[in-house]
Amino acid sequence: MPTIAIVGASLAGSSAAATLREEGFDGRVVLIGAEPQPPYDRPPLSKNYLRGGMPFEKTLLRPLEFYRERNIEMRLGTTVTRVEPEKRILELPGGERLEFDQLLIATGGRNRRFPIPGLDLPGVHDLRTVADADRIREAIAAGGRAVVVGMGFIGAEVAASMRQSGLEVVAVEPFKTPLYRALGEEIGRVVEGLHRDHGVELILEDAVTAFEGAGKVERIVTRNGRRIECNLAVFGLGIEPATELVAGTTVRVDNGIVVDDQCRTNVPGIFAAGDVANHYHPVCGRQMRVEHWQNGVKQGAAAARSMLGRSQSYDEVHWFWSDQFDANIQYAGFHADWDTIVVRGSLAERKFLAFYLADGRVESVVAINQGRDLRRTLPIIKARVRVDPARLADPTVDLRTLAPASA
Repeated sequence: MPTIAIVGASLAGSSAAATLREEGFDGRVVLIGAEPQPPYDRPPLSKNYLRGGMPFEKTLLRPLEFYRERNIEMRLGTTVTRVEPEKRILELPGGERLEFDQLLIATGGRNRRFPIPGLDLPGVHDLRTVADADRIREAIAAGGRAVVVGMGFIGAEVAASMRQSGLEVVAVEPFKTPLYRALGEEIGRVVEGLHRDHGVELILEDAVTAFEGAGKVERIVTRNGRRIECNLAVFGLGIEPATELVAGTTVRVDNGIVVDDQCRTNVPGIFAAGDVANHYHPVCGRQMRVEHWQNGVKQGAAAARSMLGRSQSYDEVHWFWSDQFDANIQYAGFHADWDTIVVRGSLAERKFLAFYLADGRVESVVAINQGRDLRRTLPIIKARVRVDPARLADPTVDLRTLAPASA
């Protein structure tokens, strides 16, 4: 009986396991996860779950019965110690060896750590797992002042959640605005205003150089000499792909595990999907690694079909969302760079679409409180055609008319 092993009981891993059964695979499916919990949704960890508004059970991607009914073997709390791609063997703790016919690596990422004095003090947290979220929830319940280090999407969501939970919140961001690297200064200023209006103190173009305290964090020190007292700190300066499973093997790694548009690595029978996969995107014509919920679901399913020889080119237009206070922020597409931003709507009212263009083509779109209209931009992104900026900006022009019918 053929065996498909999936390392990473993640969104991508769970999606792949479910798709294998949906597509009729009747061999052995083994889903291996390092955490003791069954696969769960991570987006609520920085939002509703962190604020105490959602029980953990509601974050589960599927009930345990789903896996049992479909004969998907769950090996939770298990870290794979080694893979031998050519021999098709996984080594598990205690010397157990699992032979496989095909392997999907869906190990995701880990939070970046930096050599900052005091980073390991009690009271300094990062957020990646439900256990991390539980520790932060306990700290929030104690009240006081929190410092958030890094105002990317996760940092901004955590800052909003802690402020909504009644804490004083100070956020330290090394760039000019929150989300500066992702969205640029103009849209970043909108997010800055959102947080300031809700009482978040923002310290921009500065960085934390030390966490200090006697036995637990009591203050942070910044590059510009600020000393900020706090009861807790949350550190969030991005993630790095968890590729150590294939370190020293012939599997190619470059900002993640490199795969083609069908989730295949350079080693036959080895696939990767989700946050760990640096995949070729045929619409954009380039390799990219993204860390989005939608990509985990869709690419996990695509990898499963590829393993069964039923693959199609994975060409989903990437999309994700972020909820911060009363703003729903959505992003579609992918931009590495842009030369023009076209706004439809009102930045001041925080109700708009922002189109990121390069050479006249829409690379990506950001929407604040305009989610329905964002969905209408997906065919424009996928079509890769030049679009008149004036028509993009004109709210009387139906967005559905701006892409070729074939898109």
